[in-house]
Amino acid sequence: MDLWLIWLIAAGTLAVVEIFTLTAALGILSAAALVTAGAAALGLPLPFQFLLFTVLAVVGVIFVRPVATRHLLKPQAERFGVDALVGRSAYVVSEVTGLGGRVRIGGEEWTARAYDETLVIPPGVTVDVLEISGATALVYPRE
Repeated sequence: MDLWLIWLIAAGTLAVVEIFTLTAALGILSAAALVTAGAAALGLPLPFQFLLFTVLAVVGVIFVRPVATRHLLKPQAERFGVDALVGRSAYVVSEVTGLGGRVRIGGEEWTARAYDETLVIPPGVTVDVLEISGATALVYPRE
């Protein structure tokens, strides 16, 4: 079996394992093996193939992996969907109690319940959205 084919199989195997582990290190090793497969196909002798793979792997793991993991571990900057509604203010359209009511959040009308079930919030009051449960906003009046 040709050496370039062995390097190509190693690159493919490392890439598949990287998909399941998401460590970034195996992806870098896969890329190094892929480049080495290309060099082997061009006729680079075996000792230089190992040297090329080693240099590419070390450079990738030392310099590229920290950048990749920093981007993977970065917390999500913005909230989307119903999570973005938590913390916003709402306008009470119809009386809100512990059992139900209606509020307007950013131009959309939502069913609502009072976060404190003993409260009765009259129409026209501004409330804060504390939580979204399904399609119901749990609200609390502003002070």
